[in-house]
Amino acid sequence: MAQETNDGPYTRWVQGAIRNPRRAYRAMFYVAAIFFIVTTLFPFYWLLVLALTPLDQIVNMGLVPKGFNPGAFVEMFQFIPFHRYMFNSIAIALVTTFIVLLVGSFAGYAFGRLDFRGKGILLVTLLAISYFPPAAFILPLFNFFTGNVSVLGVSSPNWFNTPGALVTPFSGLFLPLTIFILTTFYGQIPDGLEDAARIEGATRIGALFRVIIPLSAPGVATAGVLTFIAVYNEFFFSFLMTDGQPQHWAPIVWGILNYQGQFQAFYNLMAAASIVGVLPVAILVVVAQERIVSGLTAGALKE
Repeated sequence: MAQETNDGPYTRWVQGAIRNPRRAYRAMFYVAAIFFIVTTLFPFYWLLVLALTPLDQIVNMGLVPKGFNPGAFVEMFQFIPFHRYMFNSIAIALVTTFIVLLVGSFAGYAFGRLDFRGKGILLVTLLAISYFPPAAFILPLFNFFTGNVSVLGVSSPNWFNTPGALVTPFSGLFLPLTIFILTTFYGQIPDGLEDAARIEGATRIGALFRVIIPLSAPGVATAGVLTFIAVYNEFFFSFLMTDGQPQHWAPIVWGILNYQGQFQAFYNLMAAASIVGVLPVAILVVVAQERIVSGLTAGALKE
């Protein structure tokens, strides 16, 4: 006759997990997946609820929209030229990404494939500077880009309300991470492949663009996507280097804030603009997800 026990449900679950660990692993996976999906997708669902709810009904909101007003996705473009703000952010992000990948490729090639004195110290210093908070640079950069810095009688350029005031600091902020990523990838390319290109008459720069970069496509794609997303979502420098007008290259965050007037905030339009504004990043991630995953996991296993 089996002996009855008074073990609680938790104790029985632990004993069952010990006897069948795969069941426990599966349960842990489902819990983690549900938590990730809820915490990631619920903000977008809440934005959709606000966007579809008429403005005068946004009081004591629940989990479902109060009414159905898809016209907010049209009205948001009529209220302000939101498409121009999106164009500004995309253009600035593309130019910054191009500059960062170009400069980062040369630096990554030097750090990853060349031997020179002080390489390790220089790379560590570069990474250490990248951890400085952006707020530490805002005052000197603002003075410099507004023409208030003079060296030997030569004043700094007045780039306020221009793309240069945004692209330049963005390139400096996100360049160290790109250099680190590309250094890792470029250093893994066998020397024989580059030597073969050099024997065929290619220069170092030619070998870089014809051999090294194509073979390091996952790393280049990862660095490019991360840089584009970071610049596209950046607000701190964008808020201080522009006056918020679309013709002055104000980015997308400025456009979302402009739905908030002096006496009234159009929360439904702000929510609709946030959903539309995240679409370019979502499309980019979906298109480049395989490259990103392979780039982030490269080097995890040593063969």
